[in-house]
Amino acid sequence: MNPINTQPNPPATAPANRLFSPRWALASLALSTLLASLGASVAAVALPTLAQVLDASFQQIQWVVLAYLLAMTTLIVSVGRLGDLMGRRKLLLVGIALFTLASALCGLAPSLWLLVAGRALQGLGAAIMMTLTLALVGETVAQEKTGSAMGLLATLSAVGTAFGPSFGGLLISEFGWQALFLVNLPLGLLTLGLAWYALPVRQVPPKAEATRFDITGTVLLALTLAAYALAMTSGRGNFGGLNVALLLAALVGGGLFVRVQSRSVSPLIPLAVFRDKSLVSGLATSALVATIMMVTLLVGPFYLSIALGLPAALVGLILAAGPCVAALAGVPAGRLADRFGVQPMRLAGLATMALGCLMLSLVAPALGIAGYITAIVVTTLGYAFFQTPNNTAVMADVAAQRRGVIAGLLNLSRNLGFFTGASVLGAVFATAAATNDITRASPEAVTSGLHTTFAVALAMAILAVVIALKYRVPEQLGEAKDTRSQA
Repeated sequence: MNPINTQPNPPATAPANRLFSPRWALASLALSTLLASLGASVAAVALPTLAQVLDASFQQIQWVVLAYLLAMTTLIVSVGRLGDLMGRRKLLLVGIALFTLASALCGLAPSLWLLVAGRALQGLGAAIMMTLTLALVGETVAQEKTGSAMGLLATLSAVGTAFGPSFGGLLISEFGWQALFLVNLPLGLLTLGLAWYALPVRQVPPKAEATRFDITGTVLLALTLAAYALAMTSGRGNFGGLNVALLLAALVGGGLFVRVQSRSVSPLIPLAVFRDKSLVSGLATSALVATIMMVTLLVGPFYLSIALGLPAALVGLILAAGPCVAALAGVPAGRLADRFGVQPMRLAGLATMALGCLMLSLVAPALGIAGYITAIVVTTLGYAFFQTPNNTAVMADVAAQRRGVIAGLLNLSRNLGFFTGASVLGAVFATAAATNDITRASPEAVTSGLHTTFAVALAMAILAVVIALKYRVPEQLGEAKDTRSQA
């Protein structure tokens, strides 16, 4: 096989007073990841308070969360491509500054719709941070330590997800809902300052500067992804006419996007990159795994509260077990990938996830809390062991001018998996529980729903294993096909 990028990274040119070092640069990327992850998870706990304070209905108040996720999902590939063209360090600084300013707007918003607008801007900043942190890893750490660096980013993402709700609840109780957003000001300024001084300055290649940004493709992709995301999240679990119309719009938009990209001189996503089977394998398995992880968050609360009869406080503690495992396992998973190779670790992670899904499809209420936690720990451990080496493999040896767009595709595959899991597997759970109102379902119905849902999840995990075996990623960095760099 030909290596993707045989040329060394362009030399960094930094002022003498700059703090540049791989450690500080990686710290700035880790803080960016933490901020974006907190932004996604911390607001959910405030929805009841915001609904009361702003006199809003559930359908209105859910846009506080949805605006953030939609902005991040619809623009995540486009900002990656923009970073490739204008410089990833420069755009990351813009993203951190935008996230920080948007946080101030949210904290000072006098009305619901100004708050929603601020959340959309936050989501745009988060899209930039989530994408470019992955893309910049190759410029900040040695190649043999890439897995460990990816593991650190995965750990900080899991920390934000795990502790965001509890941290948000503490802020609301002590300082009011505005503190959820205003706390990002000092954190954002710290991250911005560290990134400014620590990240290496690299010259944008003249070819990249001369390349036009694909505005038509960006608009088409954003509208397509927005239609799909809304189709998967609208209707509160009921897939009705509106959902079908949005899904059809997404299909039409996707077709138009592919047509435009095939004819564009400077496409947003060069279609040739999908000839790389290892890249497609990494993206497909990432989406499948994200779908499974979303359903653990969706179904778990109902099983714990209805089938096991646990109080809300204890349910919250048990639900934090999975993200805590992911946070603790991220760095070790990266080190194992550096030592044993990404392909063996990907397969080990997927096999472990399949085992966890099997346990959840068979778990009985008689096993109590211990039975459920054991199955969730196994599933989440498999997720951690898969995600870090998979991210490392997808980003391995990507040519410098394509790192941003490939990182955007990787994040997009995960987000689409989350949306799909919430809708499709959520519908499987509701159907298997055989009730129109899941809050009034019997313990037996909820248990049956859990078993059926994770039987489907098990099939998805097995499919991911098959894809990973059939389309193997490079065992060592530098062995991947050259289609990503030629595109």
